[in-house]
Amino acid sequence: MTDPAATAGPGLDLDAVAACLAGRVPGPDGAELKPRPPLTATLIAGGLSNLTYELRDADGRSWILRRPPLGHVLPTAHDMAREFRVVSALYGTVPVARTYVLCEDPAVIGAPFYVMEKVEGVVLRTRAQCAALTPELARAVSEALVDVLAGLHAVDPEAVGLADFGRPDGYLHRQLDRWERQYSASQSREIRGLFELGDGLRAAVPVTQRSTILHGDYRLDNVMMRIVGGGPGGMADVAASVAAVFDWEMSTLGDPLADLGLLLTYWEDPGYPAKDILSASGGGLTNHEGFLNSRAIVERYQAATGLIVDDLDWYIAFSHYKLAVILEGIHYRHEHGLTLGAGFERAGAAVPALVEAGRRHLDRTR
Repeated sequence: MTDPAATAGPGLDLDAVAACLAGRVPGPDGAELKPRPPLTATLIAGGLSNLTYELRDADGRSWILRRPPLGHVLPTAHDMAREFRVVSALYGTVPVARTYVLCEDPAVIGAPFYVMEKVEGVVLRTRAQCAALTPELARAVSEALVDVLAGLHAVDPEAVGLADFGRPDGYLHRQLDRWERQYSASQSREIRGLFELGDGLRAAVPVTQRSTILHGDYRLDNVMMRIVGGGPGGMADVAASVAAVFDWEMSTLGDPLADLGLLLTYWEDPGYPAKDILSASGGGLTNHEGFLNSRAIVERYQAATGLIVDDLDWYIAFSHYKLAVILEGIHYRHEHGLTLGAGFERAGAAVPALVEAGRRHLDRTR
């Protein structure tokens, strides 16, 4: 029997998960194994949407499980099969975890879920972690983050079996329609200026230069880093690389500048005041010495991709709009007792400020 104290709360039946994994995950020698009971689970902090657990069996073997949030899942959101498909397809092209099991039967734990390998590394999700990096290491982290994003946008969707993963034509217009519907579906209060921001974005949609695979939520705390050095030894002793990119729930085919715009929405330039509006969504970590500033990020990305970035303020404004809608949905779930973990209580307070910041960026495009 599973230890009830280790079931990690609502949303996870560990006996059912253990039965589902039996014979479907590889052991150290590559042979399929059956996790040895009791299976335990720990909710991993960080994400404010899908739930992520670390599973561990009695022999100390570990895996990662992803499932949708509890209750009020909006249409087209939190599609586990879709997330499993894109991560599986990208394995070997950009850094992602190896996937093992997809369970689409909601009867097993109450919702579809999938299981993947546990990747070793560090997720930089707090200001203290980022402040502790040496300037050389902060720069290396920044460069690795940008290079992986450019690398993702260079992957040929057809070559990895994702040619039908989305409809690139009209992507930006459909995104605006989608997020307006999402807000309407989880609206519990009136947010001044949100619909007007959407209308302003719709009136100024830029021309998409090319279509690529998009992550949809690319930011520093959605990647796991492998970090070497960072002490007093100097630049020669410092290295950082991306071990894995996580949280692919919003991935699709579309305009790659949407990913860059979102990364810049979360980014804080070194030496500038912290963006308090991002503290509820995992952003606002990089205003420390050594991290690239926004201009350097854009220049490095542009050099790698050849894309023109003249309309980047529109994409940043769109990212503020999208993030405001996402946090409003999280606020709705929190108000109805449908969240697990800490930090959800701050989501709603950030929404009006995000709308205002989005409006300012949109004004610059005019």
